[in-house]
Amino acid sequence: MWTLGLAGQLCWNIENQWFNTFVYAKIAKDSSIVTLMVITSALVTTFSTFIFGTVSDRIGKRRRFVSIGYIIWGFTTILFGLTEFAGRGHVGTGAKVSVWAAVLVILADDFMSFFGSMANDSGYNAWSNDMTTDKNRGQVGAVLAIQPVIGTIVGTVLGGLLIGAENNYQRLFWAMGLFVIGTGVLSLFLLKDSPDLKPHKEGSFIQQFASVFKAEGFFSHKELMLACITSAVFFISFNVYFVHMGNWMIYRMGFDASRMGIIQGVSLLAASLLVIPAIGIINKSRTPRLAACAIILNSIGLCILSFFISPVSVDTRTVFAVQNSPLFLSVFLAGAGQILVTQSMTMWVKELYPETSRGQFEGMRILFFVLTPMIVGTIIGNIIVKKGAGSVVNEFGITENIPVESIYMWGAVLALSALIPLYFAAKLYNKRKNRSRS
Repeated sequence: MWTLGLAGQLCWNIENQWFNTFVYAKIAKDSSIVTLMVITSALVTTFSTFIFGTVSDRIGKRRRFVSIGYIIWGFTTILFGLTEFAGRGHVGTGAKVSVWAAVLVILADDFMSFFGSMANDSGYNAWSNDMTTDKNRGQVGAVLAIQPVIGTIVGTVLGGLLIGAENNYQRLFWAMGLFVIGTGVLSLFLLKDSPDLKPHKEGSFIQQFASVFKAEGFFSHKELMLACITSAVFFISFNVYFVHMGNWMIYRMGFDASRMGIIQGVSLLAASLLVIPAIGIINKSRTPRLAACAIILNSIGLCILSFFISPVSVDTRTVFAVQNSPLFLSVFLAGAGQILVTQSMTMWVKELYPETSRGQFEGMRILFFVLTPMIVGTIIGNIIVKKGAGSVVNEFGITENIPVESIYMWGAVLALSALIPLYFAAKLYNKRKNRSRS
């Protein structure tokens, strides 16, 4: 669970963190390309999760989808990096980026996302849920919550070191791709399905695929719906700012890739320690309280980023830690909130899955945790970046979209609005828990 999860989260971090800076460095400083890349990959991810989740439920097997998916996922990561050569001759020359280069980088990301979702979302996530019981729910939730954090820390720090001052993204994509391929090959021999996993068929494939969308399917579970809506609203906020955070640190704050990695890595490493006490809170059936506190914590961090952080001159960066302590604090608070929301809401939602349709319901989770937030959040973020004070015309007459601090203020407002559906979801949660005790 740890090895496969970490490999998957490292690869997702490369996509979420470094694909966006790669586009700015090698294709064009245009937030619209990043936005289209995020939205289309989210659509592909959701489609892939539904397809392979339904298939794995029907045949009662997950491990082959995980292993083969990871191997192909690694190859497509390497292929994505090769799109750099389509952008050559455009970045830094004053020439406008070609439509071909923009389309190619978007398609390459979609191709990677399709197999990444097969491996991780419909495969690994459903498999980990098969292994979850009431006795280990908090621990598994901690594993699933801390993996993205470690992925972000290692992926950001190591990614920054591999890219280096010379912007060598090829080193990063080749190293990550080969690592994921190796993990997939290893899992071919070591990964086992849950002994309780049995084939579950409801008519034809199309009938079973469509059954989750019927009124008596997913949408009949009110608590599950409200928990998913809460998560969707929160992760919309997350996608408003996080998509642009790397480019904000590099092109607005003036950090290079390695310093950016240190700031995010150290802050999130400290934040990840909070998942340990959160295990006990989840196991004691206080998940809604944990989620509410986490949302508030995240919003405080975002407000500090918006109102108290400004670009630091290069001359003062000799006292790096001291000068950037407010930045470390704000990233810690925002990251801690995001980690705890992920931990609490993921396990809350997974707890409500029907035992026979976990793979299929994983697709519905992706719909609320990934697709909707990525589409809505990145569109909102793109509008904020393009309309913000950071959009400038360079010496070649080309507009460059540089994110500014106001993007975090909007993120905080949206994050706090998640408390509304959480309130109603918590009522149903507490009612269910009280009923089970009696």
